[in-house]
Amino acid sequence: MPNKNIILKIEGISKEYPTVKANDYVSLDLEYGKIQALLGENGAGKSTLVKIVYGLVKPDHGKMYLNGVEYRPKGPQDARSKGVGMVFQHFSLFDALTVFENIALGLDKNLKKNELKKRILDVSKEYGLSISLDKIVGNLSAGERQRIEIIRCLLLNPKIMIMDEPTSVLTPGEVSDLFSVLKKLSNAGMSILYISHKLEEIRTLCTKATIMRRGQVVKKCDPQNISTSKIAEEMVGTSFSSPKKSKFKKGKECLKINNLSFKPLDPFGIPIRNLNLKIHHGEILGIGGVAGNGQEEFLSLLSGELKPTNGSLLFDGIDITKFNVVERRNKGLLTAPEERLGHAAVPVMTLTENCLITAEHRMNLSKKGFIDYESSKKLSDEIIKKLDVRTSGSDALARSLSGGNLQKFVIGRELIQNPKIFIVNQPTWGVDAAAASSIRQQILDLAKDGAAVIVISQDLDELLEISDVFCALVGGQLSSPENTSELNPSKLGMLISNSKE
Repeated sequence: MPNKNIILKIEGISKEYPTVKANDYVSLDLEYGKIQALLGENGAGKSTLVKIVYGLVKPDHGKMYLNGVEYRPKGPQDARSKGVGMVFQHFSLFDALTVFENIALGLDKNLKKNELKKRILDVSKEYGLSISLDKIVGNLSAGERQRIEIIRCLLLNPKIMIMDEPTSVLTPGEVSDLFSVLKKLSNAGMSILYISHKLEEIRTLCTKATIMRRGQVVKKCDPQNISTSKIAEEMVGTSFSSPKKSKFKKGKECLKINNLSFKPLDPFGIPIRNLNLKIHHGEILGIGGVAGNGQEEFLSLLSGELKPTNGSLLFDGIDITKFNVVERRNKGLLTAPEERLGHAAVPVMTLTENCLITAEHRMNLSKKGFIDYESSKKLSDEIIKKLDVRTSGSDALARSLSGGNLQKFVIGRELIQNPKIFIVNQPTWGVDAAAASSIRQQILDLAKDGAAVIVISQDLDELLEISDVFCALVGGQLSSPENTSELNPSKLGMLISNSKE
């Protein structure tokens, strides 16, 4: 007899790919009106499971029941018609269109303009999701973009909402606003399946959690009655330590930025205005700010992908302003951008090939125009082992890896090349607690060995943990450097609070 408290019942779901068993007889119950966490390390099978629930992936075995009736969605539209909605980690919005146009395009049914506007405003008012329908999406903050995705989902009257890493690009204030909305939805009877690597958020928001490891459910618990460290250990199957920071030893000046400016051709790009900054060998500079305040442009100016309209860059006393990407990398200036699939890695290339495209010159992976494939594969294998990248091997395509495992590979690929200066945007975005701790420790070790490091991150706790100096990036401008030891999360939040609206 069906349990009246259960809206979604998953029984023995399995999904196997040629190189990995993503789900291995997974069972899970989602209760009415509850916010329930789905946790696991990178590659644990979380994404595959929710894609099965949402109709994006067909299971090999197992059954699902929705309100006691067998549930086998033919695709996302079928899932939505039965009351299952999903808000993805990466927003699927068109920058050049208005808020209203984006919402209208995302609906399965066509409604008259005035009727749709009224429904949007009703939902917005009911759940406190304030939004301006006539604003161009390209000018909105990450928090405002997320509201659009949630409203679009709510317009389809879902009984279940799946949320994948919903706070990864939000400020503390926006996270608080989101939690208020989710609690209202829960109180109104909606069931929410919530995926996140931010375990303190899970303990604040959820009263039930299902923990997966290597495709299997290993524990079900109330996260409010268990510590974050214990949850993390259950996720990875072993204990691990927090990063250990050595006493900062300031070396000679490594990089000097003089009046650096950039005017983007993209109408939604962020102009960079008169940046002045110095960073020394052995120093970690943390740069915080809300998404969309010039982080990508800043990194691309330092990497050589973009050319400044004004100003100069000095690297170990040498003017590298006109150096291209390869010339800068050969000097020891290495970078890892935020977008891992498409920018940091080529999706249809193997891990060995992706290793080759950035390490060829610095690691001597070609001789007289011929690729040394054996050495490239050996280096790729070393990265996989050192960073514990979960994959079938170095011949696997980049797109076959989970987001967190690809992130580990991308970061490891740059760190293994012993940069003199390493600039990284969102180093631990989407990775589990153990992997985040490992990456942060390797960044600290890099600085300890004398490299300069610039960490661009929206995770304020991360910046407090590893950086020596902090600057806020606000509307393409940097605040004055401050010693991180004299700051706290509240002060950091104030420094970035003037960010682009």
